[in-house]
Amino acid sequence: MGYFVDQEGFIDFPVLGRIEVAGLTLEQAKFKIYELLRPYLKDAVVNMRFLNFKVTVLGEVNAPGTVRLTNKRVTLLEAIGMAGDLSDYANRTNVLVIREREGSRQYARLDLQSAEIFTSPYFYLQQNDVVYVEPIRARVATVADPAQRIISYASAGLSVITLIIALRR
Repeated sequence: MGYFVDQEGFIDFPVLGRIEVAGLTLEQAKFKIYELLRPYLKDAVVNMRFLNFKVTVLGEVNAPGTVRLTNKRVTLLEAIGMAGDLSDYANRTNVLVIREREGSRQYARLDLQSAEIFTSPYFYLQQNDVVYVEPIRARVATVADPAQRIISYASAGLSVITLIIALRR
């Protein structure tokens, strides 16, 4: 028998009613339900698993989008790998993880090249986390700088004109 967590983070459980599990780890939610069942059942066994664990990986990855997972523990590196790995323009030293906790958003910037990433509380992703991999400055300049784009087109045009003149001689 199974029960789903609704959009507000509650489980509708017979006899116990609505139980809030939003923001809890899987182990914390199991323990909470176990404690609530103790007055009614002797030696209750509570099993829980994720059916729809998802994170979103955006930015400079090869396949941005929502990654659906069945594991209960997914690392930042695994999620990036499932999103096609980092692109050539990814800023590996400034990856943003956005996490919603108790109605407010928390932001953490992580350096994938640092060993400290393994001790970060954001290394293991949670349900609905958003990972944003920023582009390096070179990518930002080539995409966003209109002056750079104009110079690039002008340079290409002058090269073509010079080639035509050289071939006519």
